[in-house]
Amino acid sequence: MPKTCFLILEDGTEFKGKSFGCEDAVCGEIVFNTSMSGYQEILTDPSYNGQIITMTYPMIGNYGVNPEDVESSKVQASGFVVKEYSKSYSNFRAVMPLSDYLVQSGVPAIEGVDTRKLTKIIRNRGAMRAGIFFEQKGALETLLAHPQMAGLDLASGVSCGEPYVFSKRENAPQVAVFDFGVKTNILRLLDKAGFSVKVYPAKTSLRQALDEGASAVFLSNGPGDPEAVTYAADLVRDIAREKIPAFGICLGHQIIGLGLGALTYKLKFGHRGANQPVRNFLTGNIEISSQNHGFAVSYDSMKNMPDIELTHINLNDNTVEGLRHKTLPIISVQHHPEASPGPHDALYLFEQFYAMAVKA
Repeated sequence: MPKTCFLILEDGTEFKGKSFGCEDAVCGEIVFNTSMSGYQEILTDPSYNGQIITMTYPMIGNYGVNPEDVESSKVQASGFVVKEYSKSYSNFRAVMPLSDYLVQSGVPAIEGVDTRKLTKIIRNRGAMRAGIFFEQKGALETLLAHPQMAGLDLASGVSCGEPYVFSKRENAPQVAVFDFGVKTNILRLLDKAGFSVKVYPAKTSLRQALDEGASAVFLSNGPGDPEAVTYAADLVRDIAREKIPAFGICLGHQIIGLGLGALTYKLKFGHRGANQPVRNFLTGNIEISSQNHGFAVSYDSMKNMPDIELTHINLNDNTVEGLRHKTLPIISVQHHPEASPGPHDALYLFEQFYAMAVKA
């Protein structure tokens, strides 16, 4: 019999539901994702570290889980919230139900929540602290003692412990991937673009990567507040000084912005989903993108930076989606061109980065 549990927000709002994951209480930042599929990729994305994910699609779990559709070695989200969990699953690659996967991963999950109402609360009041609890007494006090997302360096906690080679190609440029919470599909696509790929812990120096053969640098996605990742902004300044080709995605984009002199800020409720429209100013095209971020680069702070060009903008709220340096081989985008399961409108960026590396 599923155990009763409660989703409690820091403003005191409560939702009652049934557990279908680990039966331990947890706190984190409550956010919502508008994707219709891809829950396993979402749960294992390191950028969700420290967050409780609400899926706006009403039924979750109907195709189970499998060992291939993961973006890291474990479930990274703190908790999971759905309207209805499908106990029956059907997919030729599935090896277990989602509930078993969450229990094995030690991640609590709650179903039976009015996710439409919850999403409206988050949209109106902003992303906030929340918790999944199995008793109400003392829950709000515990929640309010939990740290807020702003000011947290979570990237160092999800980064790899030691450098490792992801792929090796003869006579290929080597890209040093600085791991702030890198997704596996990013590594696959860097390899597919033609790079030899070596991954480094977040606090590695540029000099070490260059001494070990790197001729290009990739700054990965990841969780937390970019302004707290001060060591990474220093890395960007070193990249600019050495004129090394560089590409950043999501948190990596924000870090590039900070390192080049821009500012970042926390969005009210962020962008999370596989259906976000972006305008590419360089081509004039409208691209549908996958996104997962709660912070953004300030466009106003870029106006006094003559060497920086805005390349992409979010059509929902006009936030910065991409930038490039006018004289140095440095580009970045806020959205995820490597999106798995999709969309794939921005895959060309990996080829563009490879061309930059070869040219340099």
